[in-house]
Amino acid sequence: MALPKRIIKETERLIADPAPGISATPHDDNLRYFDVIIAGPNQSPFEGGIFKLELFLPEEYPMAPPKVRFMTKIYHPNIDKLGRICLDILKDKWSPALQIRTVLLSVQALLSSPNPDDPLANDVAQHWKENENAAIHTAQEWTRKYASA
Repeated sequence: MALPKRIIKETERLIADPAPGISATPHDDNLRYFDVIIAGPNQSPFEGGIFKLELFLPEEYPMAPPKVRFMTKIYHPNIDKLGRICLDILKDKWSPALQIRTVLLSVQALLSSPNPDDPLANDVAQHWKENENAAIHTAQEWTRKYASA
């Protein structure tokens, strides 16, 4: 099945002009499936980490959002144990005007500013709210343990 022109264009742009700290490579056998690597942003608890994600473009894309999931374990209030991400643009705030690149930049921004008030991992969010320093310390530990290059 041929890929829509839009996906081909977006893919070419991602490869030719990657966003800083992000790489997304389509699988040879399924061009809707991407291996994504996001470097933990500077000045964040995830700094120095290399996080692997998978991104899949459903048939309905761009009318439906891509499916994105962390494969690397991460201690973050908006990312659960299965790597699912709580991000409005992946749910009700999705718009066909958004692109793969926008989604990945938003995920990267989420690493810089965890939002415990809109949690997916309630235990982590609770920890973040009760003792932010301890939660950040745990996030740094996990980054070292699971996401070091």
